[in-house]
Amino acid sequence: MSALVAVLWLALPVLAQSLRLPGAARAPSLPAPVASSSEPRSADFIVAVVNSEPITNNEVQSRLLRLEQQMPRQGGTPPRSQLAREVLERLIVERAQLQLARTQGVLPDEAAVDQAVNTVAQQNQLTLDGLKRRLISDGLDYSRFRADLRDELTLVRLREREVDSRVKVSDQDVDQFLRERTAQAQAGPEQINLAQILIAVPESASAEQIAALEAKARRALERLRAGEAFAGVAAELSDAPDRAAGGELGLRLAERLPTLFVEAVSNAAAGALVGPLRSGAGFHVLKVLEKKRGGAVINVIQTRARHILLRPDAQLSEAAAKLKLAEFRRRVMAGEADFAALAREASQDASAKDGGDLGWAAPGMFVPEFEQTMNQLAPNQIADPLVSRFGVHLIQVLARRDAPLTEREQREIARNLVREKKIDEAFSLWLQDVRGRAYVEYRE
Repeated sequence: MSALVAVLWLALPVLAQSLRLPGAARAPSLPAPVASSSEPRSADFIVAVVNSEPITNNEVQSRLLRLEQQMPRQGGTPPRSQLAREVLERLIVERAQLQLARTQGVLPDEAAVDQAVNTVAQQNQLTLDGLKRRLISDGLDYSRFRADLRDELTLVRLREREVDSRVKVSDQDVDQFLRERTAQAQAGPEQINLAQILIAVPESASAEQIAALEAKARRALERLRAGEAFAGVAAELSDAPDRAAGGELGLRLAERLPTLFVEAVSNAAAGALVGPLRSGAGFHVLKVLEKKRGGAVINVIQTRARHILLRPDAQLSEAAAKLKLAEFRRRVMAGEADFAALAREASQDASAKDGGDLGWAAPGMFVPEFEQTMNQLAPNQIADPLVSRFGVHLIQVLARRDAPLTEREQREIARNLVREKKIDEAFSLWLQDVRGRAYVEYRE
């Protein structure tokens, strides 16, 4: 698949002005450009009609090509005719959803599309101009790419409105979930605390680049075996957000760790080094810090951050808000201003009175776009201005710690997990209903 494939995590509607969420859902993957504009194309024709709107053969073939580019990494490719049928059915369901969204006025604004484009560029380590050049080389023009992103965002907004916002989780649901998980933990798998060093591999990396990055991971492993401290090597080399915490992931049940990690350390004792392991993200070097059996997950990596929030309105455009916060960032980094003082003076969030301090937060406590940016920061680092549904933020991470979960935090995490499961089930049923109400005519 092209290097421009990325997954955009979008937030759910919230009931308060806080950044904290009751749960989060994953959005569909962003559209990937066709690999080559030189692919031969047959004469176009209509293969299906959805409520009087046609789906053409070229649309199916273009989507099919993207899917086939991904298949070699997954192993085991179904027959092309089967894939084509699956692609057509997906397009039919998407088209029915987009039609429903238009009738209900569910459309993302240009600022949301701009943010999605910037996210794709950042995830692929490209500037906006670099992204446009890559699109051209991959056979897709920029306007088509934006249109595909707009459709993906529309589908997410529609799901939020029609499904996610209607899912409720009761205290009884949480109690039942905790009882089941506690029983599983006491009778089942170990809890494992790992530390990792990630040497990231871009999707567009050549064979030579991949070999060089693997060699870098092996050199890191050699340094560790020679006695260097894991935390120091992780802080120097790792591309993972947890590098500031020495790469430590915290004590977790196996189901909360990647299967690749669990299998690799299954026979490793505490203190053992494992790797390098190859995943879709890159090469991992692991250290087993602790293994134990029974009990619940008790520790997580918490982050303490502060922010300044500006809400664009008729007097302050989004662009102006970003420029203002960028100037705040420059002044703080130059020692000309104090972040907390600027927050108390300018921030439009409830945290302003505390100098923007958001307190200690466990994973999943903030909306995804905010948390993703926060997790990429080392302590005392300040991010570039970030646009979220709340407005424009300037974020600074103050510290991180490995801390035990309180009972309240355990229940909050459990509520998020139950809600996510209910959303997935409700979304599946809703899609069936949308598909069933659409008039679909297949053409030969």
